Amino acid sequence: MSTSTFKVTGRTVTKVYPNRSADLAAHGSNGRYVIVELSPDDKAAALWVTQEGSGTASSSSPSASPTASSSSSSGQAPGGGGPKVGDSTPGGTIVAAKATLTQAGTVTTTRGRQYPASTTALTTDAVKNLIVDDFQQFTFDDPATGQTLKYNLFVPKHYNPRKSYPLVLFRHDASVVNVATEGPLVQGLGAVCWASPEDQARHEAFVLAPEYGAVVIDDDYEPSTRFDATANLVESVTRQYSIDADRRYTTGQSMGAMMSLGLNIRYPDLFAAAFIVAGQWPEAQAVPLAKKNLWILVSADDTKAYPGEQAITEVIQEQGTKVSTALWDGQSTAAEFAADVRSMKAQRTPVNFAAFKTGTTVPSGSTTSAHVGTWQIAYTIPGIRDWIMRQSL
Repeated sequence: MSTSTFKVTGRTVTKVYPNRSADLAAHGSNGRYVIVELSPDDKAAALWVTQEGSGTASSSSPSASPTASSSSSSGQAPGGGGPKVGDSTPGGTIVAAKATLTQAGTVTTTRGRQYPASTTALTTDAVKNLIVDDFQQFTFDDPATGQTLKYNLFVPKHYNPRKSYPLVLFRHDASVVNVATEGPLVQGLGAVCWASPEDQARHEAFVLAPEYGAVVIDDDYEPSTRFDATANLVESVTRQYSIDADRRYTTGQSMGAMMSLGLNIRYPDLFAAAFIVAGQWPEAQAVPLAKKNLWILVSADDTKAYPGEQAITEVIQEQGTKVSTALWDGQSTAAEFAADVRSMKAQRTPVNFAAFKTGTTVPSGSTTSAHVGTWQIAYTIPGIRDWIMRQSL
C-alpha cells in the first residue's frame, strides 16, 4: 500500500500502513486494520472553527486523532475594541471530527488475496480524540462567589493517593468563552500539551482547564467573580486529590495570561511558577511579581502584550530581581528552540522573558495575528514546561 491507495475527501494522505489494532504506530504490523494518516495542516482537520467559518490545524498538535487536529485561527487580546468582562459571545465553535474515504488502488494481503479499488465511500463512525479523551469534565459550585465553573481535569494515569503530584492550571483566551466544556482542549495546545504521554513520562501531573461562560478580565483590569472562583477551584481540587500545594503552576494565553498575572498578584502563595503567553497587566500593580518564578513569551509585533510585558519586567528588575531576556525566531526548529531554552536556563534567573522576532509567528499569507500566533508556537516548546515543573514555593 502507498499514500495513493486511499483518498480522503478534502484531506492529504500522509501515511498508510497495516496494523493489528485501530491505533497509530511508528511502524505498522501485519494485521486486519489499515491505518490512513492525514495531514493536520489541512483546513478540514480543524476541530475549532472561528465565527468567520475558517480554521487551521496545527501540525504539532498532539490532541487529535488522524482524522482531525486542532488549533485556533483567530483571536484577539481582550479589551480595547475586543470583548469586555461579562461578554458571553463565543469566538468560535467546536466541530465534529469526520472524514470520507475511498479505496483508489488494489490492496493485496500477505496471503495474496486482492481487494480491488472501489468507489464505495466509508465515513467516520467513531472518533478517538487523543489526549482530549483522557480529561474528565466536571462543574464546581463555589460557595464563596456564587459562581459555577465548568472545568476539565486530567488525572495522571497511574494516580496513587499516597504520592504527591504537581498541578497545572490552564486558562483559555476570550474567544473560547461559553462553548462546550471541552473547548479549551480542542482550540489549542495550552492544556493538552502537559497531559501528553511524553510530558507525563517526565512529569506526572494533574492538568486543570476551566471553561468560562463569559469574559473574566479585559483591559480595565477589573475581573469578574470568576477570577476568585478560579483560585477557589484550584484549592478545591488540591484538597480532593493528593496534590502538592508547593508545586502548583499556572499558564494561559491572552485573557488566560492576564488571569495568571493577576492571580499571582492577588494570591501570591497559590502558584510556584507561571508560563505567561501573550498577556499583560498594569505595571503599577506588578511589584509582587518580583518574587515569582515566571517564563514570559510574547511576539515583538504584538502591539498590546509586548509593551505590556516589557513594562512589567522593568518593574521586576527595579525590585532587584534578575531577568533573562532573549529574542527568538518563531520559525525555529524544535532543536533550535531547545537550544534557546537551554541558553536562558543557563542564566539561572527566576524570570525569563523571551520575545519572538517581528514577523516570525505568522505564516506567509495567513490572516492569523501575531498575538494568536504566539500561543500556537509557545505550547510546542517542551523545555519551557520542564523549567516550570522544576519550580516550587
